[in-house]
Amino acid sequence: MSDTPAIAQEAVLKPSETWDGPLVSGIDFDKPENKNVRAKDLVKQMRYMGFQASALAEACEIIDEMRSFKEIDENGVEQRTTIFLGYTSNLISSGLRSTLKYLVKHKMVSAIVTTGGGVEEDLIKCLAPTQMGDFALPGADLRERGLNRIGNLIVPNDNYTKFEDWIVPILKQMHVEQEQGFNWTPSKLIDRLGKEINDEESVLYWAHKNQIPVFSPAITDGSLGDMLFFNSYKNDLRVDLVEDIRKINSMSINAYRAGMILLGGGLVKHHINNACLMRNGADYAVYINTGQEFDGSDAGARPDEAISWGKIKADARNVKLYCEVTAVFPLIVAATFASD
Repeated sequence: MSDTPAIAQEAVLKPSETWDGPLVSGIDFDKPENKNVRAKDLVKQMRYMGFQASALAEACEIIDEMRSFKEIDENGVEQRTTIFLGYTSNLISSGLRSTLKYLVKHKMVSAIVTTGGGVEEDLIKCLAPTQMGDFALPGADLRERGLNRIGNLIVPNDNYTKFEDWIVPILKQMHVEQEQGFNWTPSKLIDRLGKEINDEESVLYWAHKNQIPVFSPAITDGSLGDMLFFNSYKNDLRVDLVEDIRKINSMSINAYRAGMILLGGGLVKHHINNACLMRNGADYAVYINTGQEFDGSDAGARPDEAISWGKIKADARNVKLYCEVTAVFPLIVAATFASD
């Protein structure tokens, strides 16, 4: 290689330093143990695959650690992790609702934060189905046909009519109870709706049955807000946000350990983060979303930004998995909560 220009040779063949890291490895489906492999074992083998596969495996490790934590406190009482689950409304609109229901049905989370849509879509699906469509369906044509598109899902307007018929009598009765001295909050309202829907396919039904609070500070942002708006012309039903913020913040403050599983971004992500600020940070954090941080939004921020605010402890185990939630969360649940 004597004729090779020295600058090119130095650039291409620059000597390496020693790197002390695990070897990249993947999944060999020729191996007998990988025939009909379990989700938990599959994910373990993804740990050193690289890219988001490694983040997926780390997310499962953190979730297993938060859910298996047990410790006897100074009073001889067994303490566990308080797990806050946050999810956006589109996830309830999708088939991921069944996976979320599983977690709530089996008391695997301690509290939920979701949007107004995350409340109403769960209830509406008990009254009428959501159907598959296509991302490319033209909006103007769908509007003429009374069909609403959520990504590649279709929700007919008739579903919301059925929702109105179902909820109006409940809101009237709630107003009667308010006049008798009851103070409604978003979480109490959601609990009541979960009781009234009385459907085992509903996340909110199981949240009511297992007394898992569902917080929704943006309760009016959606069809449920429309119903409350229409109802306001007939009675002055009031919903107290302050009592709920005291409740979720108190849950965080009193948690022996706190963990966050945040599916999506926006309000649900920040509301749980901010509650954990009240205890000087969560002990575990798993973010799953496709948001980027370049625009400075909280939705796209990595866990390290929350550490700067005191919302996640500096020594907490945390990971952000850059992935669309419906594509990956069923695998995570299969490898963690459902693996027992």
